[in-house]
Amino acid sequence: MVEPRFQIPPCPPDRVARLQRELAVSEPLAQVLVRRDLADPLRARTFLAADELHPYTAFAGVEVAVRTIARHLDARSTITVHGDYDVDGVCSTAVLVRVLRELGADVDWFLPDRGTDGYGLSAQTVRRLAARGTKLLITADCGVSAAREIALAAELGIEAVVSDHHAIPADGVLPDAPIVHPVASGYPFRELCATAVAHKLAQALWELRGRDGSELARDLDLVALATIADVVPLQGENRALVRRGLAALAGTARPGLRALMEVAGIDPARINERAVAFALAPRLNAAGRMRRADAGLELILTGDQARAIELARELDRVNHERRAVERSIRFEAEAQIEALGDIAQRRALVLAGENWHAGVIGIVASRLAERHHRPVVLIALDGERGRGSGRSGCEAFDLLAALTACGRHLHRYGGHRAAAGVEIERGEVAAFAEAMQSHASGVLAECDTAPVERVDAVVGGGELGMALAQELQRIGPFGHGNPPVSLMLEGAAFADVRTMGEGRHVRFTVRARGGTARAVAFNNGGRLPVAADEPTQATFALEVHEWKGVSEPRLVLRHARPAPLPTLAADRRIRTTPRRQQLALFA
Repeated sequence: MVEPRFQIPPCPPDRVARLQRELAVSEPLAQVLVRRDLADPLRARTFLAADELHPYTAFAGVEVAVRTIARHLDARSTITVHGDYDVDGVCSTAVLVRVLRELGADVDWFLPDRGTDGYGLSAQTVRRLAARGTKLLITADCGVSAAREIALAAELGIEAVVSDHHAIPADGVLPDAPIVHPVASGYPFRELCATAVAHKLAQALWELRGRDGSELARDLDLVALATIADVVPLQGENRALVRRGLAALAGTARPGLRALMEVAGIDPARINERAVAFALAPRLNAAGRMRRADAGLELILTGDQARAIELARELDRVNHERRAVERSIRFEAEAQIEALGDIAQRRALVLAGENWHAGVIGIVASRLAERHHRPVVLIALDGERGRGSGRSGCEAFDLLAALTACGRHLHRYGGHRAAAGVEIERGEVAAFAEAMQSHASGVLAECDTAPVERVDAVVGGGELGMALAQELQRIGPFGHGNPPVSLMLEGAAFADVRTMGEGRHVRFTVRARGGTARAVAFNNGGRLPVAADEPTQATFALEVHEWKGVSEPRLVLRHARPAPLPTLAADRRIRTTPRRQQLALFA
């Protein structure tokens, strides 16, 4: 994998000083804010507060949606919540099903099978629901692009309410039904996940029936879980929802989530966004990827402790199975990439394989896109048709727009700017690959596919204590759209290098101007990219590490390379420049 180039955005010292003065923050935190386009004190203060919340009434038309649902509640109609097979689809379904149950509804659910049903609401499913007596269909995490299917439901006597967050179809045709959607409904914040949308809809319905909407704050645990798992930007209202939701998750009363944390080895009192992303979400997703997602939904909804433990263990086993399948597919996909020759000549990668598991290719596409820093679409071929999953790989690429441009080769597609799914005829795969390559070549420059390590702050070794580690947590929660803080150390050198974790990781000491600090580097085969005591240009994350009841600051190596040799004039300039003015030298 190509090491990234360091990018250090401008950081005017006067703006740093102003934030330090008006917000009473440290110089490194002020640097982070300035480099993240938050130099205005009011914007910076708002960001750090992470309290942007909007009422459900900000969804235009939500009143029509809840009155429709209330009418079916009063009529004792059979209501079906149609979700999706990923974490966001499962959690949004759980939010609506539980609220409807507590309001006395006759409610069931339908989660599509990834292999046989594919993504979203299908005509086949609509006919199946009509046959079993559904009178009201509520979609969760799907439906905004299902105008024909919603029309078919109306013909078959099923009324519908759509709650979704996916991109509006390119042709602009929306279902003829009440819609609760951040964009279609003109909501002030457009990046909500489907579970957050369902939560707002549930609040509206709850209050229409005379209940206190604040009681549904209990569902913020699911909102946080889905927001992180669905990789929507952790900005604006999403930051507020995740902060509150992580606190709710730490104290959740759901037996299923507590059992899932137990099998994943997660201490609820120390739950954070990383634990959700890498421990809880993969286990919940495993059910929908490898089998059916209903096990994940039952886990969330059950009140039975014994059943919760049984389901959590089942999901843990399925997740181990998923990881083995993922490794196999990734090995084959990397072999295909190597066979293509010079990858620098290809702006997009479209790979297809026989017997690839359709539920796992999305994870592999994500890993490959991250590794190669360019859009990747993986297609699992089965008979004359294939199902594919893609990731954009870089901020400059809009994957959904690319699929729209190549749509003549696709049977069906949908998703977001960063991630999407496709269905394609076998005979169209080669033409689709060429069309994607042509489109990507037209919109991506070579620099767009070159990895970049964006530096947030340049610091000295003497600043790397617990106080800064705790202060930087104010930037969180971290994730897509709000990455972890990257600190560059001035004049760093590594020493006391020792392997750990059976030789997979390294622990070492970092010496930099003004002090030393403990550091670790993960998954590097026991080797550092630079020699001990060699002048180094390195970036780190600074975290609060907790182990056996002890908390301490810890540096986690991100990237390192030998420091470029400065000219005598440049070296003298850096050494003799006052600290505050040095910030401008690293711009």
